[in-house]
Amino acid sequence: MLIGAFAGFATTYITGSLWLGVLTACLVGIISGLLMALMTVYLGVNQHVSGLGITLLCTGLAYYAFRVIFGTPANPPQIVPFAQVELLSGVNVLGPIMRQYPLTYYAILLVPVVWWVLYRTNFGLQIRAVGENPEAADAAGINVYAVRTMSLMIAGGFMGVAGSFLTLSTLGFFTFDIIAGRGWVCIALVIFANWNPVRVLWGAFLFGGVSALQLRLQLTGVNLPYELFLSLPYIVTIIALTIANRNAAYPAALLKPYKRE
Repeated sequence: MLIGAFAGFATTYITGSLWLGVLTACLVGIISGLLMALMTVYLGVNQHVSGLGITLLCTGLAYYAFRVIFGTPANPPQIVPFAQVELLSGVNVLGPIMRQYPLTYYAILLVPVVWWVLYRTNFGLQIRAVGENPEAADAAGINVYAVRTMSLMIAGGFMGVAGSFLTLSTLGFFTFDIIAGRGWVCIALVIFANWNPVRVLWGAFLFGGVSALQLRLQLTGVNLPYELFLSLPYIVTIIALTIANRNAAYPAALLKPYKRE
């Protein structure tokens, strides 16, 4: 997410095109997913180790590239981000709610698309099969390595665009702590949602709603440290994850490398 945020911002800053920045962030995410596939699918490296290693690598690359391109300016370089779209501007209640960024609407529209692909297409069946029983999937003629690689590349592309949302929509500039742990929250959301795209959306609404709530609470003038308000969304995420984890149905082959006999 961090390297996607930087790649999207740098591309837009140089070219002036926001959508080209989104595309670049997506491509960088795909490359990151391909690297993850090389480590875990083909080399059989532990997914925790390779995931943390790639996270540190991409973080370092983003920081290094930022200093090479922009140096160490006193004020961070800025771009003009996406403007919010008003779909129901004349409606009192729904108007402010529906005033969102274009990438927000695309993300919401992707939820039923991803659900349909996973549960109504042959490719989705293959994805679920290699996640549950790769040996049986291989015996049925499914290329386990190819399906897992494609899945990681698609997921990487989504993550790159998610990172670019912060720089190209909400902020308009890049900072080193821009992600602020949201990537780990995404992992928690997947477990919370039991690997169901629709439930992931509701979990994201929960986290986003609490994040908005803590901002409102800070404006009320309550005499509490602001760090407490900032930690509120993460505390709620931990509580929700603890509750949901009791009934989570993990894919049977989760975190298990597959080696064809």
